[in-house]
Amino acid sequence: MNAAGAERMTDQSVTRWGSSLDSVVVYAQGALCRRLARGAVPRDRHVRVTGLPRSLDPGSLRVRVLGASGVRVTEARVEVEAELPRPDAPDTLRREYRRLLDAYAAAQERRDRQLSVIKEVSALHPVPPGRKRDDPHRRTPADAWLELADFVDERLTGLHLRLVELEEAVRGAEHALTVATDRLERESTDAPSAHVETSVCAVLSLDGPSDAGDVELELEYGVPGAVWVPAYRLTHRQGDDSGNLVLRASVAQRTGEDWTGVRIALATADLRRRTDLPRLRSVRIGRSQPAPAPSGWREPPAGLGGLFSGYDAAGPAPVRASEAVAAGVWPGSADDVPPGSVPPPAPRGYGAPPPPPVAVGGPLPEAFGGAVPAPAPPAGAQSLTRSRSAGRSRAKAPAAMAPPAPGMTAPLPPVPVAGPPEPSSAELDYAALTLAGPDEQGGRRGLLFPGSPFDPVAAEYRRRAEAAAMLPLPGHAVRPRESAGSFDHRFDAAARADVPSDGTWHTVTVGEIPVGLRTEYLCVPSVEPVVYGTLVLSNATGQALLAGPVEVVVDDEFLLTAALPTLAPGGERRVGLGPAEGIRVTRRTNLHESTAGLRNNTTVLDHRVHVELANRLARPVIVEVRERVPVSSEPDVRIEERADWTVPEEGEGPDRHAPGTRVWRRDLPAGTTAALDGGYAIRIPAGKALAGGNRRS
Repeated sequence: MNAAGAERMTDQSVTRWGSSLDSVVVYAQGALCRRLARGAVPRDRHVRVTGLPRSLDPGSLRVRVLGASGVRVTEARVEVEAELPRPDAPDTLRREYRRLLDAYAAAQERRDRQLSVIKEVSALHPVPPGRKRDDPHRRTPADAWLELADFVDERLTGLHLRLVELEEAVRGAEHALTVATDRLERESTDAPSAHVETSVCAVLSLDGPSDAGDVELELEYGVPGAVWVPAYRLTHRQGDDSGNLVLRASVAQRTGEDWTGVRIALATADLRRRTDLPRLRSVRIGRSQPAPAPSGWREPPAGLGGLFSGYDAAGPAPVRASEAVAAGVWPGSADDVPPGSVPPPAPRGYGAPPPPPVAVGGPLPEAFGGAVPAPAPPAGAQSLTRSRSAGRSRAKAPAAMAPPAPGMTAPLPPVPVAGPPEPSSAELDYAALTLAGPDEQGGRRGLLFPGSPFDPVAAEYRRRAEAAAMLPLPGHAVRPRESAGSFDHRFDAAARADVPSDGTWHTVTVGEIPVGLRTEYLCVPSVEPVVYGTLVLSNATGQALLAGPVEVVVDDEFLLTAALPTLAPGGERRVGLGPAEGIRVTRRTNLHESTAGLRNNTTVLDHRVHVELANRLARPVIVEVRERVPVSSEPDVRIEERADWTVPEEGEGPDRHAPGTRVWRRDLPAGTTAALDGGYAIRIPAGKALAGGNRRS
């Protein structure tokens, strides 16, 4: 049996477990998914769990056993499988898109053909026959010319009428194709997009008793392409001091799998934030002490240099014709090489000679970062460690190893720094190391290096998934990472929800939040004689309310959509409701200028302010009137206030008051009026006249 048959039999013998998506935590960008799988432990202790999305981050897979069954997971890795699509796989949108694309191309072809016919008919014109020098002049047959012109006009009239129909058909086909293209782009990415389906599975190795029965596993992995913004719906009845605030999140995801019937949680944290802790090394005074050996490092294996001696003795590998022509090595042209044939081995002059074997136990060239190969711990993995001079860039390696130019002195080899190597976290991640092949240069072959092979298909899936972060935000929406500030919050939805992987916004109801609520009216008559209604929200919960749009419903009637600012626990904020037509305000001012003092050397500007309020509503209201008094930066200029207004408390953000702001608060019963009188006097000594004149409106 060949190797392919043995591998196929091995794959068929592995037990497959299906999985179902149970819960998702959507972060500021990205999501953490949780799947459940259940089954009996097979004899070989190897299980393949299917159903994972193509865009998952392989390094984020975590698996654990639920319950106390005595079974534990010893190994977990991600593998990609390819299989033919099911015969009953739905592909209606794609087939409709191809049909409309063909119809649009056919309509364009008919239109272009009609235009060519019109051009040919338009080119018809009478051509007189050639006349010799001795021939007499002929009479022009005017009737024939007119008959030809009538034929061309009649023919062009019919062709243009047909062209109008064809143009209309092209516009209709283009519109239908545009609609189908938009529907195809908005289609869920959970459906296969090619003739071959690629599925991702987790290959697990279990350990435990064979009679454990059914075991339930929990698989957790991260995916890009999921975003959310908060939204609210506020319900309030006039006269009540409380209301219901419903938190509704707008969620968009393009992760490659539909979230159907899952528990959704929303978090403001960054899924890609760093979680490693800083390490502070001790500073010792006295005799030098040897640094401790780093964890996971060993001496290079013996005999590694002679492992590839037979490979080097066999000469360079044969080069295919296409590769040789592309690289400029093949001496002839590409047409001289028969299709599928292999040219003879290239001479040594066309390619670089094989690298010399690496000395056992010696340091690697500095051009490759000064890293030292080392076998892994007893598990069998190997790791490449770096020395103290590993900070130099590997991009300068070819320049350091290249031969010197004519007339120049070859640079001296770098002096290795004494001391144990200091491997990085990437070099100690044995699961992410890649074994270098025999064609690697500079002593890299046969060793493990950080990094995994590039998967262009997975990169394309992740690129399409991350496009969800560029969606335009709904009105008044704010990114949760911006409104949360330096704190992180999590909101768990009360019920399961469905969010398809189509890259559009979907509304998910999270739950109700009890808030304190009261209605107040605010006016600034010196700026505008209009009274505005406001709702004062107070957050009595332990979680912050993030900024976002809020739909205000008063007495079961939708009023407006406003912007709710970030409301910290225990804080209060105002939400504007627009002008209140049932409350009127008028303002009159009076200025009297006089002098005071022994020699009348002080100018007194006495300002009087009179404000009248009228409540025409059927309920009592609270009105806040804001005025402003001048603020002086000169110690000789004094301002004396004559009113019962108060200085407002200093707020933050949009609630911050301008210097000199004064506030009146009045309770107005239904159908009553109120008058507010106030004023201030400005005392200006001689020689301290105001720029532009002392009078102020």
